[in-house]
Amino acid sequence: MAICRYKTHDGAIEHAIYKDGRVCPLRVLGVELADDVDITQLGKQWFRDLPVPQDAHWVTAPDRLLPPVRNPQKVICIGLNYRDHAIETGSEIPTEPVVFNKFHSTIVGSGDNIVLPRVSKEVDYEAELVVVIGKTAKHVSATDAMDYVLGYTCGHDVSARDWQKGRPGGQWLLGKTFDTFAPIGPCLVTTDELTDPSDVRVQMHLNGETVQDSTTAQLIFDIPTLIEHLTQIVTLEVGDLIFTGTPPGVGAAMNPPRFLQEGDLCTVEIAGVGRLSNRCQAE
Repeated sequence: MAICRYKTHDGAIEHAIYKDGRVCPLRVLGVELADDVDITQLGKQWFRDLPVPQDAHWVTAPDRLLPPVRNPQKVICIGLNYRDHAIETGSEIPTEPVVFNKFHSTIVGSGDNIVLPRVSKEVDYEAELVVVIGKTAKHVSATDAMDYVLGYTCGHDVSARDWQKGRPGGQWLLGKTFDTFAPIGPCLVTTDELTDPSDVRVQMHLNGETVQDSTTAQLIFDIPTLIEHLTQIVTLEVGDLIFTGTPPGVGAAMNPPRFLQEGDLCTVEIAGVGRLSNRCQAE
């Protein structure tokens, strides 16, 4: 099942089934959810029990959607997790996951603007598959790791390279955590719908041009390995997000480099999940 959230004209929060740019509001199916509900807390069985909508209920999705995960406690990101991306950045191939995080204030939905900060001139794009955790996980083995996944969404790890690499010591956190630097959406797709994330196509389209195009088969550390590694260190909670890494083709690696400009339209497309689109706006 794929679920999205959006605001209606009267300001209420609508929860809906999402498919191919169309939505079917849950209230049409007799399912009422409070505005402030966090759907990640409902559990896998709730999604499995949702009725299947009829075609007559489908309408075009709004241009702007709310983040499908309402309030993630942790936004964890994996750096340099595609071999070709590590090579294009001039980095060594990691022997264990490179982990950093973003603050909650980075999260925006599909259709929201990415704000280009006035203190950065080198803002870059990174398309990523995002894992949504479905139950509390600590010291989880890779064998059991997928039992702890609720589903997936598209993610955009926006990155200010002149902060990430150009500041004393390399400020990965600051370069990655400007407000609006983690768009997610358009929906949350459960593991029942996307049953195998091991070879999923991940693309970034910049103003209609495809600049990143790979699959999760190229991940250095796959999703079970990441969950095993992370849960040795932190307890993962329901609704936590794991950005799994970006393919080659980032703007900083181009010759000359290609950084985001006001008006640019970034669209992350992930097979089986959907398209996450955000336009860039100067601060």
